[in-house]
Amino acid sequence: MALRRRPLTSGDAWVVGPDGRRFWGTYGAAGLLLAHPHAGVLLQHRAEWSHFGGTWALPGGARHEGESAPDGALREAEEEAGVPVDRVRRRFLSRLDLGWWSYSTVAGIADTLFDPVIGDAESIEVRWVPLDEINGLELHPSFAQRWPLLREDLFRDPVVIVDAANVVGSRPDGWWRDRAAAAARLAAGLISLTESGWPASALQLPHDLWWPRVVMVLEGQAKRMPALGSSHPLELVHADSDGDSAIVDRVASEADPTQAIVVTADRGLGERVRGLGASIASPGAVLSAIDAVIE
Repeated sequence: MALRRRPLTSGDAWVVGPDGRRFWGTYGAAGLLLAHPHAGVLLQHRAEWSHFGGTWALPGGARHEGESAPDGALREAEEEAGVPVDRVRRRFLSRLDLGWWSYSTVAGIADTLFDPVIGDAESIEVRWVPLDEINGLELHPSFAQRWPLLREDLFRDPVVIVDAANVVGSRPDGWWRDRAAAAARLAAGLISLTESGWPASALQLPHDLWWPRVVMVLEGQAKRMPALGSSHPLELVHADSDGDSAIVDRVASEADPTQAIVVTADRGLGERVRGLGASIASPGAVLSAIDAVIE
C-alpha cells in the first residue's frame, strides 16, 4: 500500500502508513532531549489543539527535505523553545524506524543553563523538569514509552581512545612508506566520523549514533603528522615512549574508566585496559564506519 504524502519541502504534513496510522512529518521527525546536570530535562507542554494536546514531550517536529535528524532536532528546539544550539553537546541519537516513517531522538547536554522561551503557538509552557518529576507528568505516549531507556544513557559520557599505530597497521594500504601521512588520513577520518556521529554498533553501545569524546594516541614516526589546524574535535596524545603505556595512562586518568572504549586489536593492550574497566572496539569496525562517512 502506497503512502499518502503531501509534497512539501518543509515536511509539515501527515504521513499515513500501510496500517492507517498517521504521523507528522513527510520526511520523518526529530526531537531534542536536552538535559542539564542540575536542572533536569527541557520539556514542552503541548498546546491542547495539537496532536496529543496537553501532554509533555520534547521540543521537535517535522524534518525538512534533505535535513539530517540532528539538524532537524536542533532547528526545531531553537524555534520552539529558544534553545541556543551552540550550547548543546550532542550525546547520542535513538531512532524509531517504522520503515515508512521515523522519529529520531537526539540527546544532548547543556553545560550552561539558560531560560527557555515559547517560540510558537504549539506550546503552553516550556521548562526544565527535574528528572524525578518527569514520571509524574502526563507524557506524550511515545515519549513515555521510550523515556526509561533514554534516561538510562542520558549522562553516559563515552571517550574513544584510538590506538593509531594499531588501527593504521590493520589495513595494508602502504602505510609503512609514510607513517605520518597515514596517521593524518586516519585523523581526517576520525574527524569526519565525530562530526557526523559514530555508529553505535562500532562502539558496542546502545541506540543508533553517538558523539563521544575522541582521543588519538600517536607514537614513533606518526607523531610527525601534519598539524590539523586550530579547530578540530580530536584530543591528540603524543606518547613519550610506547603508545600502549600512553593509552593505559589515558584510560586510568578518566574519572570513570568504564566509560573508555579503546580501539585496538592488540590483545596485550586489550587485557591491560580491560583490567581498568574499559571496553574494546574493533579497528575494522571503526575503519568501515569511516569509509561509510567519507564515501
